[in-house]
Amino acid sequence: MGAPPPRPPAGPRGGELVGCFSPSGHRSRLITPAKAERPSAPPRQPGAGRLGVDGRCRPLSLIVTPGQRADCTQFKPVLEKIRVPRIGPGRPRKKPDSLAADKAYSNGPCREYLRRRGIWHTIPEKTDSQAARLRKGSRGGRPPGFDEERYKKRNTVKRAINRLKHARAVVTRYDKRGYVFLGTVTAATLTIWLRS
Repeated sequence: MGAPPPRPPAGPRGGELVGCFSPSGHRSRLITPAKAERPSAPPRQPGAGRLGVDGRCRPLSLIVTPGQRADCTQFKPVLEKIRVPRIGPGRPRKKPDSLAADKAYSNGPCREYLRRRGIWHTIPEKTDSQAARLRKGSRGGRPPGFDEERYKKRNTVKRAINRLKHARAVVTRYDKRGYVFLGTVTAATLTIWLRS
């Protein structure tokens, strides 16, 4: 018998989104990779975990999806899932002041959704879409705005994923069902919140 096939890289992975919320006058960062799953059909094999964290690397939202699910198609569901509670009475905030994402979200529908909701965003332009825009000349329009300093702060997601990997069950990922893996990562998330 041959060796078993190699296991995919462990832990949540994917594109990152960064949003700034200021519920009580101070600024806190919100970062979310964008893949979500319909609640009616949990995945059989957990393929990819999607995670939302604040600036102190504490997870805020957590979603498990099949690995083949595209990032850009799950952009809106992930943003709509995040809730930042207010201090005192009132509904939780759902709209970040700003957002930074990687090139996976550099398409028209994602940018249009952010413009419609009034969310300032920093997303680098893909090289192929940049070339297509330049080929069109003046009809191609202006390049999208991009703030390099704000974009550098996306590493908070990677640091949060590394914190989650301190839990061995998250790293090995032997769970066959998506909802079991979601429970495992939720337990690791609770540990992070209780320690901070």
